[in-house]
Amino acid sequence: MLKKTLKKTIIFFLGLITMLFMEGSALAYDNPDLLPKEQTPIIDLAKTLSEKQRLDLETSLNSYEKETGWKIRVLSQYEKTPGLAVKDYWNLDETSLLIIADPRGGNLLSFNVGDAYFALMPRIFWVELQTRFGNQFYVRDNGEDGSILASIKAVETCLDRGGCEVVPGLPKEQWQWTLFTSLLGGIIAGFAASPRKSNEFFSIGWLLLLSPLWVMLFGIFGIAPVITRTSDILPLMRNILGFIGSALGAYLIAERKFKDPDLDKQN
Repeated sequence: MLKKTLKKTIIFFLGLITMLFMEGSALAYDNPDLLPKEQTPIIDLAKTLSEKQRLDLETSLNSYEKETGWKIRVLSQYEKTPGLAVKDYWNLDETSLLIIADPRGGNLLSFNVGDAYFALMPRIFWVELQTRFGNQFYVRDNGEDGSILASIKAVETCLDRGGCEVVPGLPKEQWQWTLFTSLLGGIIAGFAASPRKSNEFFSIGWLLLLSPLWVMLFGIFGIAPVITRTSDILPLMRNILGFIGSALGAYLIAERKFKDPDLDKQN
C-alpha cells in the first residue's frame, strides 16, 4: 500500500511540474486540416471513445453548454494533432475548458483552462484532476475513455456546486492512506496518554505535548481529506474507529510497561 501510494505521490508532483511549466505544449503545432468540417465538441483523433460514447458525450456537452454557459471540449490525439487550430475552431475563451487526451506524455490528460474556471477551482484542483484520472494506474483499470469521462463528470459536478477546492470523490488508495495516518496518530496519542507513574491513570501532559503530531496525522491527513472529498460516512467512521482502537491498544501496551515493578524500581 505504501509503495503504491508513494508512486501516486511522485506522479502528483510530476503532474504539478507539467501543469506549471508545460501548459499549452500540446497545442504547439497548427494543422487545421485535421479539424472536422462540422462543428462538434469532440475531436477524437486517437479513437479513444466508441461511437456511442462519442455521440452521447457530444449531446451531453452541447446541452451542458446551453444550460450553464460553460464550454467543455475534448481532443484525443496520438501521432497527429490540430494544435493551435482548435482555438479558432472552438472559439476558446475564458469560459472554455479543453481536455486533451494524449498518452505520449506519461499522463494521459492535460487541460487548457479558461480564466473563469480558476475562480471556482484553483490550480491545484487541475493538478489533482490530472494525476487522479490520467495516471497509468487509473487508465489501466478504467481505460482511456473512462479517464476522460470521469474527469468531465468531476468538473461538471464542481461547476454545479459553485466550485471545489479538491476533486470530489475518495479513491481507495487515498482512503487507505488516510486510514494509515489515523492509525499512526492513534498509536502516538495512546502512548502519549499512558501513565508514567504507578499512581497515575492518564498522562495529560505528554498527550498535550505530542498533540501537534497526532492531531496532524489524525485530523489533517486522516479526517480532512475524507470530509472534503465525500459525504459518505463509512470511510469517516472507519478512520475514527481506527484512531480510537489503535490509541486504546497503544495505551494498554504502554500502561503495562510503565507499571512493570522492575521499571518502578529503576525509577
